[in-house]
Formats: sequence, structure tokens, C-alpha cells
Amino acid sequence: MSQPSQPDLSQRIAGFSFRVLRWSRDKLPPGVRSILGLLFMVGGVFGFLPILGFWMLPLGAALIALDLPFTRKKIEIWMEALQKKAG
Repeated sequence: MSQPSQPDLSQRIAGFSFRVLRWSRDKLPPGVRSILGLLFMVGGVFGFLPILGFWMLPLGAALIALDLPFTRKKIEIWMEALQKKAG
């Protein structure tokens, strides 16, 4: 009897990152996204602590990049790649 395969850690992180970016793009106004991105980046600095992690740095930068017109398209492309990787 085979067990259903669990997604590996990189797939889980990709799925979480995609969901956060999609939710913030669709539900949050631009200024709030930037503030949330800054908070994620500050939390990422303390990545050695439990719960907080270094994974918060790139996600915070991506949230801020959603508000910048010249980086938005690259983040949209990255979101598509995250969605494919997450399954």
C-alpha cells in the first residue's frame, strides 16, 4: 500500500509565498502592502529566532515590489513560477 506523497519543503514554501503574494495583491491597498513588506523584512533580520525566519526577507521585498510599477511584472512572473512549483 503506497502512501500519498507529501510535498517537499520547497513546494510548501513556494505555495505559502504564492498565497501570501496573491492575497496581498488582491486584498490590500498599495501602501499597506509596502508596510507589511517592511515588517516582513524586519522580521527576517531576526531569522535566528523561532517562528521568524530568513524566508521573510525575500517575501517582504516581493510585497514591496508589487507596489513599484517597474518591478510588478517581474513579481507577477515569479508568482506564476511559484504557483507551478507548488503544484
